[in-house]
Amino acid sequence: MSVTVASLDEILLDIAEASIRHGLDDGTPLPVDLSSFPATLTEHAATFVTLHNAGALRGCIGSARAWRALASDVAVNAFGAAFEDPRFDSVTRDELGALDIDISILGPASPIPVSSEAELIAALRPGRDGVILTEGARRGLFLPAVWDSVADAKDFIEHLKDKAGISKWSPRVRAERFETRSISRHARGR
Repeated sequence: MSVTVASLDEILLDIAEASIRHGLDDGTPLPVDLSSFPATLTEHAATFVTLHNAGALRGCIGSARAWRALASDVAVNAFGAAFEDPRFDSVTRDELGALDIDISILGPASPIPVSSEAELIAALRPGRDGVILTEGARRGLFLPAVWDSVADAKDFIEHLKDKAGISKWSPRVRAERFETRSISRHARGR
């Protein structure tokens, strides 16, 4: 029996939801037994899990680099989005059925060879590129989904610099791009 991409996506969404439930019950992410999953889900991958309630952002936590198994990364980041995003109170049991769950699986990041902010803005592919800006210890990351709310490339970079704590462009700023594959589950009953 072969495992389809659609069924792997459902497994990942089930892991995310189960990890949030486990967090509500035990206060920890779902422990993942990698031996029970297809090999694809045990390969290292970076993910972000984003939660929405009635269209409003409710939490978003992720990994910028692939360093643990995909299934484990989803479990930890789903828990983090529900309970550790410092912008929000923890998700409650009453909210669980109303949450939309979005998982972004990050592709590899590659440098964007630019020497100025204007060059970076011109090099961007709106709607497609996720971007990581780094300057020393400062770093900020926007998923490609951010283009849905910030469609202008100049504004996109300005907001990302703010997030990273980078006040102005300097020769020390490094930019990387990545793409994502996104999967979603809408709240039950919607």
